[in-house]
Parts: sequence; structure tokens; C-alpha cells
Amino acid sequence: MQLTDEQIERLRQSGIRLDADGRFWHEGAEVTHAGLRAALWRWLDRNPDGRWVLRLDERRFVYLDVEDAPFVVRSLRWEGARAIARLSDDSEEPLDPKTVRLAKDGSARAIVKGRFPARLSTAAWNALSSHIVEKNGEAFLDAEGGPYPLVSG
Repeated sequence: MQLTDEQIERLRQSGIRLDADGRFWHEGAEVTHAGLRAALWRWLDRNPDGRWVLRLDERRFVYLDVEDAPFVVRSLRWEGARAIARLSDDSEEPLDPKTVRLAKDGSARAIVKGRFPARLSTAAWNALSSHIVEKNGEAFLDAEGGPYPLVSG
């Protein structure tokens, strides 16, 4: 029996949600198994239509609901002029200072892993703020290769 496109779309509704704090939930219960959480982070992707998915390959994926940015920068430390971000998937990477933006809701945002939006936690923003400087009434992030304007958007 061949499934219709409508049936396939219905089957792709996973019931998985990624909350604003970077935690996965399934049917009201937080996903706490470390191996499963790690797999969910590995599978996280975005379809060309903008919908968030958990993808095994081009044909095998399910949709998930993402409440905010999929990643959260939980903490940040400085190594000289370089900011190192610890992300909600427990990985660390240098924060790209060119991508830091101030959102309309007052939160700070950045791009992580080269393509994913992330929200900076209060702790990460506090660590970043030690490198914000003012020039001619404008705010700049003084980081490696900078300073970089802190723009809204």
C-alpha cells in the first residue's frame, strides 16, 4: 500500500518539542536519556521551507516544534579576545562576534555551528558584556578581529 503525501505528513508529526531553554520534550515529558538527547541534537536540521526537523537523511525525517532559537548559549568564557560559548547540546565553540545581535525582545542572539540561531542566556550575556564598549554613542563588541557593532535585528 502506497502512503499519500497527506498520510506521510501526519506520520512526520513527532510530538517532540525543543523548549526555549534548549531542552527536548516528548508528549509532556522531558527527554532525560543522555544518548537520546545527543542523537536529537545530531539530527536537528531545518528544511528549505523553514520547518525544524530531526533528519536521518533526505527522505527520513520528522518535524519538531521549536519554541525559540534551537540553541541556547548557556555560558561563555573569554580566552584572550576570543569568546568560547558552551551550547545547550554541551558542545563548545568560539562565538562568532560578527553574528551577535540584539533582538526586539531584548535578548541577545548569535549564529552557532555555522548556521543555527542561538539565544544567549543571561549568564552568557553577562560574560559578553565585559567586552562591550561605547564609541560615539554606539555599542560595539570588542572581540578578536573587532570591534563589531551590536546591531538590532
